[in-house]
Amino acid sequence: MKLLEERIRQEGVVKDNDVLKVDRFLNHQMDVNLFMEMGKEFKRLFGNEKVSRILTIEASGIGIACVAAQSFGVPVVFAKKNKTKNISGDVYTTQVESFTHGKSYEIMVSREFLKPQDRVLLIDDFLANGAALMGLITLVRQAGATVAGAGICIEKAFQPGGKRIRELGIRVESLARIESMSQEGGIKFIDMP
Repeated sequence: MKLLEERIRQEGVVKDNDVLKVDRFLNHQMDVNLFMEMGKEFKRLFGNEKVSRILTIEASGIGIACVAAQSFGVPVVFAKKNKTKNISGDVYTTQVESFTHGKSYEIMVSREFLKPQDRVLLIDDFLANGAALMGLITLVRQAGATVAGAGICIEKAFQPGGKRIRELGIRVESLARIESMSQEGGIKFIDMP
């Protein structure tokens, strides 16, 4: 998606050659107009998948998941990283290692919100090593539901996550795929059709 690639070029900051800071428009301050365009693109890509729910992980994926859900006309469920008084013991749960935070989380979704008949579209802001997506896939499978696909805003294609998820037979559509990035050389994108 050229619009997203341009924003990354203009406002993205490469840190430590494997971290891309896009907090000016994607995952801290959010450009809702950009999100609307990304939501429409996810609908175009997955519109024939009979999606009944969108699932994301707390916290950075929630904004784009909500806007994408408007295009699909379905609810958003997000996997929580912390158990609260509002979540009963009746949950699907798994461990996820966060690339950004460098630690593991137990993520959970109430069984009330994922059912065997659901066709679930996974949405997230980044795909790097694939741990977050693997965790979400595990939750969907625990529910006996179907993964309809995974919509990713930015995929760091030089890291193993995309390959790992695709090898499971899951369709992954990334709106921007980064082939390489460095502080010295900038960001190089994989051309997409």
